[in-house]
Amino acid sequence: MTASTPGRICLFGEHQDYLGLPVIAAAISRRIDLNARQVASPGFRLNLPDIHSFIDIPFDGRPLPYPQDRDYFRSAVNVLLREGYTFSKGIQGEVHGNIPINSGTSSSSALLVTWLNVLTQLADEPRQLTPERLAELAYMAEVLEFGEPGGMMDHYATAVGHVIYLASTPTIQLLELTPQLGSFVLGDSLEPKDTLGILKRVKFGMLDILARLQDINPMFSLHHSSITEATEFKDILTKDEYILLKGNLANRDILAQAMAVLQAPVLDHTQFGQLLTDHQANLRDAQRISTPKIDRMLDAALNAGALGGKINGSGGGGCMFVYAPDKPEAVAEAIERVGGKAYVISVDKGTVSTQ
Repeated sequence: MTASTPGRICLFGEHQDYLGLPVIAAAISRRIDLNARQVASPGFRLNLPDIHSFIDIPFDGRPLPYPQDRDYFRSAVNVLLREGYTFSKGIQGEVHGNIPINSGTSSSSALLVTWLNVLTQLADEPRQLTPERLAELAYMAEVLEFGEPGGMMDHYATAVGHVIYLASTPTIQLLELTPQLGSFVLGDSLEPKDTLGILKRVKFGMLDILARLQDINPMFSLHHSSITEATEFKDILTKDEYILLKGNLANRDILAQAMAVLQAPVLDHTQFGQLLTDHQANLRDAQRISTPKIDRMLDAALNAGALGGKINGSGGGGCMFVYAPDKPEAVAEAIERVGGKAYVISVDKGTVSTQ
């Protein structure tokens, strides 16, 4: 069988999902493909020629140990064992992909969703799960299993596909959106991300701010308090903390504006692009997750005709993207002239499988 899953870009709500705020994400036309089959010998063996690697996992029916953290091949098996799946036969396969790795486009989540899609259909009692269920299992295997700090966006965006709105509190709310979007250009800065360093400051710093503000004003909430209400805390927060707080509130409001644009009968491409750029301004100045190189890539793309764009993912490196429905190739060339690696992409379907 073959399973295939896309990468994703976060359109709106970057660094918001772990604060309980919604996100809007889109699956992209760069994917992970896994061709696999059952074999008589127990265990899991996968060839990964793109990264010159090979996975060989012996299996005797019992939960697998983790030789290292973030071993998603093993954690996926363990999650499924707890769900009642069994694997008396082995699985052998080969993985190929064209999603930029370690750059904020969810290559790891796409690989995990793909692997779960294969495992559940090549188990002793095969099941073809819904994309939503695959997303839940992937979140369990990637985030909960290892106590990671991430949210659910990557798993739902890659599994469900197209454009989604996802809220996680008080309960999961998933809306599939159908805007008529044109081309995007994804730009890899070729700089390594600083995920843990960024999260230490942007996530845990914000959670600390919120805890302190709740002690002062229990009615204050990221979900409904206005930016003007934040002024009462200006004197008790440092300058950087106050800017971070206002940036999160502003990004929340930008997402609400974006929802109206994306759900309108006719998409306003110019406004959509401008909202991406507005989001980037906060990510650059309040969250401080952009880099000088990514800023140069965005400027070059906008000067070449892109309508707007932002950094993608945790930040400190990795990828950016721009909305470029007109002349995307010229925009891609402009990104590459300032040192990025560019890919023209479009919104794509979610995880699929064929027997």
